[in-house]
Amino acid sequence: MQDHDREPCVHSRRRFVATTAALGLGALAGCTGGNEESTATTTEADSTSAEPVGQIGSGRSPFGDRDITGGVSVAEMPDLSGELTLYSGRGEALVGELISFFEDYYDDFDVVPRYNSAAEHVNQIQTEGQNSPADVFFSVNAGSLGALKDAGRTQELPSEVLDLVRDEFQDPDGQWTGTSGRARTIPFNTDQFDESEIPDDIMEFPETEAFRDNIGWAPTYSSFQAFITAMRVLEGDEATKEWLQGMQDLGVTQFNDEFLVSQAVADGEIHAGFANHYYIQRILAGRPNAPLSTAFTAGDAGSIFNVAGALVLDTADDSELAENFVRHLLSAEAQDYFARTTFEYPLVSGVDPIGELPSIDELSPPEGLDLTQLSDLEGTVRLLREVGVL
Repeated sequence: MQDHDREPCVHSRRRFVATTAALGLGALAGCTGGNEESTATTTEADSTSAEPVGQIGSGRSPFGDRDITGGVSVAEMPDLSGELTLYSGRGEALVGELISFFEDYYDDFDVVPRYNSAAEHVNQIQTEGQNSPADVFFSVNAGSLGALKDAGRTQELPSEVLDLVRDEFQDPDGQWTGTSGRARTIPFNTDQFDESEIPDDIMEFPETEAFRDNIGWAPTYSSFQAFITAMRVLEGDEATKEWLQGMQDLGVTQFNDEFLVSQAVADGEIHAGFANHYYIQRILAGRPNAPLSTAFTAGDAGSIFNVAGALVLDTADDSELAENFVRHLLSAEAQDYFARTTFEYPLVSGVDPIGELPSIDELSPPEGLDLTQLSDLEGTVRLLREVGVL
């Protein structure tokens, strides 16, 4: 099963999608990985995590009974009533079940969802202008949220929404909020490496001979491109160019998406790779004995923590309804859903991630990097092309 940033799809129930990295670059969307949450590759993990809508918030998970004691329950939130048009950069196979849960919970609430890549939604909203029917935009990454904020197409969220999430996971001006998180990681084969043998500095990888012809990446994937964008911000374009060239000289293997990278590591086809954390957890959910584990770098581009998130558009017919819908994405039930179904990090305190993962506070993302700085994907695409990666 796969998500996001070009995800494999789950059996008949879910397809994990991934949003294109080239926010606002309509002409480039087809060349940069397309929809991160819309590729089809099934795994055993798919069959282990499927649950009916009625199980949302029940505490059940593929890892056994799960008590959710943190967060605010849907039952304690304002009722949702009316019709809401949702532009979702997260795929229907990934979040449609959650949206249906909200519709079933409230008798007088209906969502009109429009699914597409985040980049294409950004472009569409801009093209539609004040005639856009969109009330809420739900994105797989912070870059597309920032693009709409920069274009002046958002409304400030109320404190009742913003107070549910830590400051670092929302827009500093309150225009959008994260709803779930994903950490950059190094999936590695435990038959080949101990965790201590994986460098904790991303810039050392091109010089690590143990990875020669045995490491993989997915450069058309939007999450990978966000990682390279972070490297450009932190290290500069020239150092990033040298890193990319060094990885090519090392014999890096290219894959279409990061689930396939992680799967190849688990199968022993390669020994390590670059991927978001949840791909590893999804494989282990179906193959608990796979020789696959997760390593983290520290304080660099390889350790960025990005978020999926939502905002209210300036064209919202009912701003209060739109705000309350975003608030529901931060409910205990929704946060547990993201943890169990997409294996992402919940962003609400008291709802823990699934699997053998460090807590958010135990991660070491780079200091001084604001998620809004990851919006220059056009420059990243140019650089990737310049060095022959794309």
